[in-house]
Amino acid sequence: MYNIFKCLIIVILINYSICSAGDHSPYYQRCLEKCSLLNCTDDGVGFKNYDQPTVLYLTQWSCGDECRYNCMWKTVDAFHERKWRTPQFHGKWPFVRILGMQEPASVVFSILNGYVHLKMVRKFRAEVRPDSPLTWLWHTFFVVSIHAWFWSAVFHFRDFLLTEILDYASAFSMVLMNCYVMIVRLLRDKIPRFALVTITTFFIAFLVSHVGYLSLGQIDYGYNMELNIFVGTFTAICWFGWCTYNRIRQRYVWKCAIYVALTGIVMMLEIIDRPPFFYIFDYHSLWHLSTAPLIILIYSFAIDDCRYLRKKEIESPENGKSKVP
Repeated sequence: MYNIFKCLIIVILINYSICSAGDHSPYYQRCLEKCSLLNCTDDGVGFKNYDQPTVLYLTQWSCGDECRYNCMWKTVDAFHERKWRTPQFHGKWPFVRILGMQEPASVVFSILNGYVHLKMVRKFRAEVRPDSPLTWLWHTFFVVSIHAWFWSAVFHFRDFLLTEILDYASAFSMVLMNCYVMIVRLLRDKIPRFALVTITTFFIAFLVSHVGYLSLGQIDYGYNMELNIFVGTFTAICWFGWCTYNRIRQRYVWKCAIYVALTGIVMMLEIIDRPPFFYIFDYHSLWHLSTAPLIILIYSFAIDDCRYLRKKEIESPENGKSKVP
């Protein structure tokens, strides 16, 4: 499975490297040079005799950014007049800017995911007693996830090196958190407390190390993708094995299995590399949209699981009954 995903990622990277015909075209380069000369100050930030709209000023669109945006659409029109396909610019498809947002659909759908997390954690708190086993784990899952979707929205709103690093780092933290949740749940009552502290420390150290590596100059996209796929695949295999083993005594585990399966399936949207519909909805944004309902599924599993663990805790060996498997 990992090798299959690896091949797909290689295809993505190849497309990323060869599909920036727009910004490499002489038409775009001439347009950019002329626009900068006529409209921008020497540093490319300020404007000559132009009052920039407030929303664009607040979202830090410099004169150089404005020239790149306007020349991008002129180049797209020139390509279409020659019956050529829509080109990419700097590895990205052209998007209509809305209220300063570079990729408006991805921004909205990232916010949607954060909203669903917020709604479901409230449902979790309403239906699960605070002293139930592993409530701390799912609250930590919520904090990591809401943080990741926040930076996803920020990055798609405005693409800077800092926002890109924070988006990639927080996205990996969510993948790593899924793995951590899986390990803690599967090994519950099978490892001593100090071992849990060791595991937690390892995960935090690994995340810090990865973020530090991403922050060193240019982001290593290939390494980041492969690491995410490896951790995600390992997590999925372990969850499937556990769900299969407990499918009789814990019938609610189907929710976890379906969540893991659908998460892998909808990720295939990342493979599709086509121009965005109406220059707003690309397949990456649709991937963000498709993950929102899956959040409901995993929290529903968490609610059932914490209830199950609490019931088994009450029926502990002290009461003459078997402990949780």
